Amino acid sequence: MSFPIVRNRRLRGNAAIRNLVRENQVTVHDVVQPIFVTHGSNIKSEIASMPGVYHFSLDRVQEEIEEITKLGIQAILLFGVPDHKDATGTSAFMDDGIVQQATRFIKELNPNLLIIADTCLCQFTDTGHCGVIHHHPVTGQADVANDASLELLVRTAVSQAKAGADIIAPSNMMDGYVHAIRSGLDEAGYENTPIMAYSVKYASAYYGPFRDAVDSTPQFGDRKTYQMDPANGREALREAESDVIEGADFLMVKPALAYMDIIRMLKDNFDLPVVAYNVSAEYSMIKAAAMQGWVNEEAIVMETMTSFKRAGADIILTYFAKDIARYLKK
Repeated sequence: MSFPIVRNRRLRGNAAIRNLVRENQVTVHDVVQPIFVTHGSNIKSEIASMPGVYHFSLDRVQEEIEEITKLGIQAILLFGVPDHKDATGTSAFMDDGIVQQATRFIKELNPNLLIIADTCLCQFTDTGHCGVIHHHPVTGQADVANDASLELLVRTAVSQAKAGADIIAPSNMMDGYVHAIRSGLDEAGYENTPIMAYSVKYASAYYGPFRDAVDSTPQFGDRKTYQMDPANGREALREAESDVIEGADFLMVKPALAYMDIIRMLKDNFDLPVVAYNVSAEYSMIKAAAMQGWVNEEAIVMETMTSFKRAGADIILTYFAKDIARYLKK
C-alpha cells in the first residue's frame, strides 16, 4: 500500500514547487495572431461574431502590427477579404491582390515579423468553395475539381511567396496539394519557403464566425467531399502521412479544441512540428461567456492553451494571441 509513504500532493504544495514540476507551459513564442485585411481606407471594423477581432484596411493595419510587435508576438496568419470574387478566385493569385499588397506593406513595417499566408480560394471564389467547380457529366452534380484547383493554388502560393510571405499555409484539403505547391515553389526559386500544411482539416461547425469574417460560406452544398468527417480519427493519419511524403514542413489540426486526440495522434506518429488552430467559434464561445460574466476569461483561455500544448501542439494559431501575450506580461 503506497499511502501514507507516497503522497502526490507533496509536489503541489506551493507555487514554486508547482512551477518546478510543470510539464507544459505556454509562451508568447508559441502563438500566432490571425489578421484580416481588406480593401478600402480608414477601415477598422469589428467582426460582429468575433469580439475584439477586426477587418483592417492597409492604412489602418499599421497600428495592429505595432501592437503585435510590442507584445512580443513573432508571427501572424494573414487572411485577405477581396473586393472581387469570380469562379476561379482570380484575386487570390494576382500580384496586386489584397494578401500580396498587405504582405509587402507589413514587411516594410517590420521585416522580422513572420508572415504566414493562408493559401486557399474560398474567400475569393463566388461559390465560397475552396476550388473551381465542375459538374458530373452524367448526374450534373456540382463538386470541386481537385486537379484543376491545384493549378490555381500553386499560382496563389507562388504569388504570396513573391510578395514576401515567409510560410505558405494551404488550407484547401485538395488531394496532392502539398506536392503541387512544393513543386511550384521550387520551380519559382522559393525552395526554402516552408509549407504549413492544413493536414487534418475537418468539415466542422466551428468555422461559422470565420465564414462571416471573410464571406466564404458555400453558396451551395458543403465542404464534406474534401474536408474530413468529424467522426474519423485514423483517417487523419493517412492525410498527415500524405503531406509528410509530399514535403510538408508543419502538420496542422483544425479545429483544435474538439480534436485534441488527433493532435496527440500526429505528435506520436510524426516528427514534424504540430500546429493547432484554435478556430473562430472556439474563440467566440469563450468571449461570449466571458462577456456574460459566466467564466473567468483569462483562466479559461490559459487552461485551454495549456491543454493544446499537453496534447502535443508545438504552435497555436489563435485569435487570443494578443490576450495571451498580455496575460504573460503580467
